[in-house]
Amino acid sequence: DGAVSQVGAINNTQILQAKGRDYSVEQLLGNDPRSAEFSDGFFTTIYLSPKDYHRIHMPYDGKLISMDYIPGDLFSVNQQTAQKVDNLFARNERVVCYFETEFGLCAFVLVGAIFVGSMQTVWHGQINPPYKKQVQHFDYQDQNITLKKGEEMGRFNMGSTIIMLSPNQDNPFNLSELEVVQMGQALI
Repeated sequence: DGAVSQVGAINNTQILQAKGRDYSVEQLLGNDPRSAEFSDGFFTTIYLSPKDYHRIHMPYDGKLISMDYIPGDLFSVNQQTAQKVDNLFARNERVVCYFETEFGLCAFVLVGAIFVGSMQTVWHGQINPPYKKQVQHFDYQDQNITLKKGEEMGRFNMGSTIIMLSPNQDNPFNLSELEVVQMGQALI
């Protein structure tokens, strides 16, 4: 469950955070070289409030390639904060999961928030060990971890945000800004 806070084309490498505030794909993905694959791509940002269902399910089939844990701040990620804090999602602690999909390489970015410095995935368990403030990379290319559409991918312990990136401007999602999404709803 959550609300689509932003959805649209990635302008070169810039993603809209809130009116008048952008951040870069490179910053969001921790300067990973694969960020270039999302230049002029498409993004969807879904905000999960503390009252929402905090599990993340796959919107389509995908084979896990790798995962990065990127330490950072734990600002609130609500709309008011998104309108005031520059580079909010690229500054907060996050986990980036790369999947090979029918749309090409896609990234799912689980963004931590105030009181939510604990994220889990179904293949790894809890990701961010307490007090460890360095980027961690996990390579899964040689493992056959494939998640089907609708299967649980991960979870937050409270509300937070997930950002989905696809490599081209063809919107794979049937979503619009401010739309409320619920568990079980088809996103594509």
